[in-house]
Amino acid sequence: MVYAFKGFIPVVHPSSFIHPLATVTGNVVIGRNVYIGPGCALRGDWGGIEIADGCNVQENCTIHMFPGVTTRLEEGAHIGHGAIIHGAHIGRNAMVGMNAVVMDDVEVGDECIIGALSLVTANTILPPRSLVVGNPGKIIKEVSDDMIAWKTKGTRLYQALPADMQQFWQACDPLSEMPADRPAQESLYETWNKIKGS
Repeated sequence: MVYAFKGFIPVVHPSSFIHPLATVTGNVVIGRNVYIGPGCALRGDWGGIEIADGCNVQENCTIHMFPGVTTRLEEGAHIGHGAIIHGAHIGRNAMVGMNAVVMDDVEVGDECIIGALSLVTANTILPPRSLVVGNPGKIIKEVSDDMIAWKTKGTRLYQALPADMQQFWQACDPLSEMPADRPAQESLYETWNKIKGS
């Protein structure tokens, strides 16, 4: 569901995938290999939204801003399920956890990780590789090389997902019972707790 608004038509690279149950309105520019999940609202009505190559904005996220502001996601930014980004700048290869809220004029440095359910209050500046948790969000330590490698691997799955969706995604009727030959799904990724414990 892509809508023009006051003469602004969203610009979306053809390699990206926007789920038809997402809503993209107005002054929105989406780069290459970007995934926008169902239930997302990207409202470029009062200001702009720029989403660089390789970002993902997962299910039920909201991206908006105060009038005249541009919200930016730099290359490889990873926005978890249900997060809200309002007038912030999200750095390269940063991750915003599920249901986190990042408020106006926040600068999230490159390779930061913001924990699930965290609130980053307006005007906060986070140095690169900050690990932030809590409400209000506080920096608890620096993101390690191992943590950023784990995050980057997860983001690569999302960078491949638009092409997979374009190739394999299709409407269908559900089966009435489990087929005997249903294949197992490949294990592509593990949680951080499993990785750090190994």
